[in-house]
Amino acid sequence: MLLNQGNSAPATAVDSFVIDTTAQTFVKEVIEESRRRPVLVDFWAPWCGPCKTLGPVIEKIVKAAKGKIKLAKMNIDEHPQVAQQLGIQSIPAVFAFVNGQPVDGFVGALPEGQVKAFIDRLAGESGGGSAELIKRAEQTLTTGDAVNAAELFATILGEEPENIQALAGLVRCHIAAGNLEPARQTLALIPKAKENDPLVSAARTALKLADQAKNVGDITTLEAKVAANPLDHQARFDLAVALNSKGSRRNALDQLIEIIKRDRKWNDDGARKQLVQFFEAWGSSDENTIEGRRQLSLILFS
Repeated sequence: MLLNQGNSAPATAVDSFVIDTTAQTFVKEVIEESRRRPVLVDFWAPWCGPCKTLGPVIEKIVKAAKGKIKLAKMNIDEHPQVAQQLGIQSIPAVFAFVNGQPVDGFVGALPEGQVKAFIDRLAGESGGGSAELIKRAEQTLTTGDAVNAAELFATILGEEPENIQALAGLVRCHIAAGNLEPARQTLALIPKAKENDPLVSAARTALKLADQAKNVGDITTLEAKVAANPLDHQARFDLAVALNSKGSRRNALDQLIEIIKRDRKWNDDGARKQLVQFFEAWGSSDENTIEGRRQLSLILFS
């Protein structure tokens, strides 16, 4: 995700595309407003150097969208509550809200081109010569056919060796096939200038989750533990990780949501943090990410 900073003047009635929001006005200005159009929430602080650099960039792009996107800036020094609930650990950070739910975002000082691409995708205006093939590859991977999906991504890379969508997609294909070392090797091919791209971050997180799953045990044993003691949050947490590694995303989501409902503070908010990692790895358009963010928002903002 990205950000914006508080260096610019407060928004006026005419310049309503960019506003300053607070913990008290967040529901109205972000949650409710996002039901009408996408809202970016830029978490920043006066001491953050990258925030000052990137602030004008994101404001310029949002203003150029002429109302398709709204930007709400939040000073985390003055209003830390929402950032803490969303698990933000570093800034600049930007979350995108659509239909009352956080659906995407990124952290770090991204270049203007990547910021624009992010906002264009959010506004539904992205495009490109390989867009259709990318779409086919993503759909193929979603069905569980990692082999054919990998071939499609490889075809794109044959024409565009540095295509980030294809590289990140190929990483996820290797992970889905259980080939973690090739996934690492493909991830290493991504240029450093692109390593903070949301698609790359998603692939990197998916690889971390795959490594994590190797140490949690088998699903049958963990299910038995949870059945014997529904309050064994560690067993339920490990079960979620194991289920995710086998592609059972909805079941993994349900296990973590259950922990959050029973004890939001368990293991230093570990269930919610793990869920956020799942969202990043699954991607913002995945139906489980959308449903998970909906459920999480109901818990956090109710």
